[in-house]
Amino acid sequence: MSTSGSKKAILAAFLANLGIAAAKLVAFLFTGAASMLAESIHSFADTGNQALLMLGSRLARRPADDDHQFGFARERYFWAFVVSLVLFSMGSLFAILEGIDKIRDPHEIGSPAWAFSVLGLAVLLEAMSFRTAVHEALPLRGDRGWVAFIRETRSPELPVVILEDLGALIGLVLALTALIIATTADAPVFDGLGTLSIGILLGVIAIVLAIQMKSLLIGESASRSDLDLIVSAINSSDGVVELIHIRTQHLGPDELLVGAKVQFDSGLTAEEVAAAINTLEDAVRAVVPAARPMYIEPDIAYSEGSR
Repeated sequence: MSTSGSKKAILAAFLANLGIAAAKLVAFLFTGAASMLAESIHSFADTGNQALLMLGSRLARRPADDDHQFGFARERYFWAFVVSLVLFSMGSLFAILEGIDKIRDPHEIGSPAWAFSVLGLAVLLEAMSFRTAVHEALPLRGDRGWVAFIRETRSPELPVVILEDLGALIGLVLALTALIIATTADAPVFDGLGTLSIGILLGVIAIVLAIQMKSLLIGESASRSDLDLIVSAINSSDGVVELIHIRTQHLGPDELLVGAKVQFDSGLTAEEVAAAINTLEDAVRAVVPAARPMYIEPDIAYSEGSR
């Protein structure tokens, strides 16, 4: 579900940002407004970001090889991290520098009707893209708040698209506000202030994404809810006396590595222990399907080296 939902959200964002970027660029050419140029660069960067997310999703499907025996699922994390860097460098820094330049040397805005028309269209398209991303994220979010979902989800694409679209909508409001003040009060310096505000906003979003994607790249464990399900499945399996300890790590959004030391009934033969392990693995995968690579080590609780 997360993969298909991510693809739909990415495609919606890609098409929306491509159309918006072209429209904003046309508006900049007619108006000369710095905030429109910053917004245009922002949208082109977002379009490229969606392409990078799609590339990561495609590369992650490659089969495992001798050098990458657990596969390439982390490609999705890597390209999402690259997106955060692109958003910061091409979006935030450009807008901040452009805003400072226009504050120092304000220029009168020509043909503001073009800017208002394009910004209105952009708000509509971004809102549609944002709605799609939110709709696709709802099944994964569950009862969690949005902040908790962004911080805890192991799927990189949806947080990126949601934060990008949210940042774009807020940026459009800032650009509209700046242009309204600049044109009605004949104070073009507000165009530069709006551009600077957009740059700061993008920088904050980029930093949040970079921190989250770095954590996923390093390797995060199973979510608390999934870990509870795995522990419960192990403890309730036939032949299990005690779960000694367990370690988990996401190899990708939909693939969870599980390693555990388990004490089995001492009366079981070697063949029966092997059968109990197979039963245990089936029980775990029944409640957490992502737990595909799984290594169960029979041991005795609190014996030397068991911790």
